Amino acid sequence: MAYAALDYFGIDELYTHEERMIRDTVRELVQSRVLPSIGKHFSAGTFPHELIPVFGEMGLLGPSLTGYGCAGISPTGYGLICQELERGDSGIRSFCSVQGSLVMYPIWAFGSEEQKQKYLPEMAAGRMIGCFGLTEPDFGSNPSGMLTTATRVSGGYKITGTKRWITNGSIAHVAVIWAKLDGKVRGFLVPTKTPGFTARDIHGKWSLRASVTSELILEDVVVPEDALLPNVSGLKGPLSCLSQARFGITYGAVGAAMACYDEALSYAKDRVQFSRPIAGYQLVQRKLVDMVQAITNAQLLTWRLGRLKESGKITPSQISLAKRNCVSMARDIARDARDILGANGVTDEYQCGRHMLNLESVFTYEGTHDIHTLVVGQDVTGIAAFE
Repeated sequence: MAYAALDYFGIDELYTHEERMIRDTVRELVQSRVLPSIGKHFSAGTFPHELIPVFGEMGLLGPSLTGYGCAGISPTGYGLICQELERGDSGIRSFCSVQGSLVMYPIWAFGSEEQKQKYLPEMAAGRMIGCFGLTEPDFGSNPSGMLTTATRVSGGYKITGTKRWITNGSIAHVAVIWAKLDGKVRGFLVPTKTPGFTARDIHGKWSLRASVTSELILEDVVVPEDALLPNVSGLKGPLSCLSQARFGITYGAVGAAMACYDEALSYAKDRVQFSRPIAGYQLVQRKLVDMVQAITNAQLLTWRLGRLKESGKITPSQISLAKRNCVSMARDIARDARDILGANGVTDEYQCGRHMLNLESVFTYEGTHDIHTLVVGQDVTGIAAFE
């Protein structure tokens, strides 16, 4: 059956004509190019590389950035792109999110003009892929404890350390590596063919299987002086990148929830047990109504978040609350959808099981649910509770 996007409160009217056009274009891409093959990629644990140039041609890589071959669309338009991509699969949205928000954004925001000219047009076109090296084996929620270091050497810097859970790691041409230089966190653009740089894929995942996840090992990797991002110092750099990515994740989670609801509703109306379709039973209707309520709330929240970003009034804690709310909501809906589908929900013939597994990762990465709880808790009380 054709996808019928939930819009119970007529929220479409709140978006501009351009934003709706962007969303509908990506929706068609997902319907025609992503969904027919993504289940097979998930089962095989492979990423659909053939889609990368398509993303570039459609302006989906760094779309909210201006200049350098980027589309320069509104933050809300970017959010709707993420919503539709994650309706297809969290791994697809993750690829585009990392490329645009975690690699292209810091180059655009903190890089030199030479760095921008060298990397951004190629990355916007999908001819160059990037990854973001912040998380380490022992330091995820507490990035300030990172062990990766950079030291000054003749003509540049020597970087040593390990990064883990890095999306796009082994397929990247350049890595944004965050390391401590003279005790301060700094960002470096490291070509992945540099001697001493190794990327090893993490296998055995049951979540985000259609996404490349790697460990990066840097053993005395020497880069020239112009590899340093010159215009940022301290954790402000990587944390501002994460805010960009988390903004997109909030919309993406709504897309995954909408996909699960649509599938559950369609299935419940067709699946007959006892005397009627299961959609006619009270317990199933309650699950469906709970989904409608939660998705509608999240749609309004993300719309408002986009307008706050456009006005320059958005705060990191608002993004944290939105990420916390939307991903938790989507995870619950995926589980309820799987429940409505019964045994069929655990097969790759249907989407909800795949979304259910993917959302476990989304619940954890880019700041865990609990960490975002503490971020908002500190904002409303004025008291940090991280330790």
